[in-house]
Amino acid sequence: MPRVLLLLPTTTYRTSAFLAAAAQLGVDVTVASEQPNTLADLNRSALLTLDFSDPAACADRVIEFNQSYPVEAVIAVDSQVSSAAAAIAAELGLPSNSLASVAAANNKQQMRQLLAQADVPSPSFRLCRFDDDRAELAQQTDFPCVIKPLALAASQGVMRADDPAELLLACQRLEQILACGSLPAADQFLLEEFVSGPEVALEGIVTAGQLRVLALLDKPVPMDGPFFEETIYTTPSRHPAVDQQAVRAVTQQAIEALGLTHGPLHAELRLSDTGPVVIEVNPRSIGGLCSRVLRFGTGLSLEELIIHHALDSQFVLPDRQGTAAGVMMIPTPAAGRLERVTGLEQAQSIDGIEEVTISVHVGKRLVPLPEGSEYLGFIFARGDTPELVQQALEDSHACLHFEIQAEGGPSC
Repeated sequence: MPRVLLLLPTTTYRTSAFLAAAAQLGVDVTVASEQPNTLADLNRSALLTLDFSDPAACADRVIEFNQSYPVEAVIAVDSQVSSAAAAIAAELGLPSNSLASVAAANNKQQMRQLLAQADVPSPSFRLCRFDDDRAELAQQTDFPCVIKPLALAASQGVMRADDPAELLLACQRLEQILACGSLPAADQFLLEEFVSGPEVALEGIVTAGQLRVLALLDKPVPMDGPFFEETIYTTPSRHPAVDQQAVRAVTQQAIEALGLTHGPLHAELRLSDTGPVVIEVNPRSIGGLCSRVLRFGTGLSLEELIIHHALDSQFVLPDRQGTAAGVMMIPTPAAGRLERVTGLEQAQSIDGIEEVTISVHVGKRLVPLPEGSEYLGFIFARGDTPELVQQALEDSHACLHFEIQAEGGPSC
């Protein structure tokens, strides 16, 4: 059987979905993580420890591993391991995005520069430093604007400012957020123009530089700030066909500008008055548990498609099943310690709801956006139309109640 190397950071939600897909397809799997597994010595072919922060070292380790257990595909399940996957695939001679293209997609400044150079519609931007004169910066900025870090994900640290006073507060807040971590270039941030209009997410697979769209998902809840918490995705898209085609075309332009050539792709775009504008392009599939809303052909999961494509780039990708579907990422309403969750039974009983999953445990310390990046769980629904799906998600969420005990102290 062919062997697939799955790069699975310990923080990912995606482990069970990819392992289930591999089992369904009957392929051998080696799971690579940054934390040693106590069972690794008992099953050397199935478990591998890699330092994802050092792609070259990852490649060297897998080349050694490959001598005993040949690997035929490498899959990164999250952005944080995509550089390691690119380096490994290059050394093994397997189809992959280049390390440079992945690095560009994962760095918001590099992505903006390459998109601008290729005339791909994207927000105007400016690279700033925290030690810049902030009063002068505020005077030179057009409002509304968006301040964001260079390397965080899931809208963490991203804030809208409508005037100089809000920008100064946002700069201070982002500096404190970045001080909690150990990120490269944490002394820098981006200022971007705020692009108005509804936001959509495109899920696709790239083969030899050509995009195949698997699904276009609407974000029907306006994302206008001051923070940019994602909540509801529904598919199929309700936007006019001409707009959907424009989204596909602009995303293809973005792929070419970044140099992405192979594998899953998740893109975020705004539908402005002048057409689609690229917000982000990621060389990975949709995050969290959201892939559960997507089913293809006779019932294939998104993860099964990704594994099929990784093993055989000529695999004919089936169409998404036509039933309307949606997911709600349950937002964190307040900071503090989770004491209790009630209303789960009622939330699951709403017509059209398939599943309500609470992914955080009682007792966990919660941190909402923009400091945090974690959702409380996920609600999944299917129905005859996207409108009915959205209503089911909202009704289900309204049944849930989270008792949170406020706590003092720093957020990191």
